Amino acid sequence: MEPSSQIDDGKLVSALARGVQILRCFTADAPQLSARELIAATGLPKPTFFRLVSTLCAAGLLRYGEATATFMAAPGLLTLASPLWARIHVRQLAFGQMQALADRVRGQVTLALGAGLDLVFVELAQSRECATFRPAMGAHISLARTATGRAYLAALPGEEAGRYVAGARAADAARGQWLDERLHEARGDLRQRGFCVSRGDLHRELQAVAVPLRSATEGEIYVLTCTVPVFELAPGQLDGDIGPRLAALARSAGAAMGHGPDNDPDWPQYSSVKAPQAIIPAQAGIHAAQPLPGDHQDPVDSLSFPRRRELRGNDEIMGSCA
Repeated sequence: MEPSSQIDDGKLVSALARGVQILRCFTADAPQLSARELIAATGLPKPTFFRLVSTLCAAGLLRYGEATATFMAAPGLLTLASPLWARIHVRQLAFGQMQALADRVRGQVTLALGAGLDLVFVELAQSRECATFRPAMGAHISLARTATGRAYLAALPGEEAGRYVAGARAADAARGQWLDERLHEARGDLRQRGFCVSRGDLHRELQAVAVPLRSATEGEIYVLTCTVPVFELAPGQLDGDIGPRLAALARSAGAAMGHGPDNDPDWPQYSSVKAPQAIIPAQAGIHAAQPLPGDHQDPVDSLSFPRRRELRGNDEIMGSCA
């Protein structure tokens, strides 16, 4: 949630900004909210709040449930999001390989899209044998405590990532120092191995590898992540097998979109780690050894609701996976 001082910026239409502020209070964890909760989360005066929600309801973006006395997102919001989904072509390009990798490692492969300090899920492939929580599409991802978030921060322009780390350090010096160290490790891993790692930083029973992927749209970055429960992992499998496979998947998806990360000196430079063998569904007796296309050369949960919303800019709304 943006601070009210930024919403009152003279360059913004304050009524529109406050309406968006109300809509952003709703999450997968909080799909229905009372007027009291929304007023507490936004800090809006009651008269202003009720004028805004009446307008949002009339526009088909919010609904009010009489039985529960709560507001909820209305189907009209989906029509606003449909143009975004339509232009994320990498979902179609990468999904087959995402599902194959998820099946092979009995885990979960996600695709995230970020701009600024917003990073959200846009696609998910999951093995039927995997009991890992399935995040909702559009759910926000922790930038600090996940492999996905740190891969994204590593791919951001240095000044943007630096401002985020500085903000975390100002809020909590120890947390900021921890994040600075993890981000340094992530950048080193991306340079040397082509992927970065989380070993239970958000959920101790989950480990993950992540790779940033260039978007065709300026100012946007994708991140591919593979998350596996620790009990499914053999010793060394995350670093020696799953990480290289995910890096190969990212190179394949990048080639299909007509670009690759190694062409830009400002992008995190990957090592040319070759996948051990092709990514295939985990079926008995099938172990092809063909390279992938394009690879032939190579937590504040304990805080009150208003405070969690206030800290959303520092990413501590729930991230998923590891």
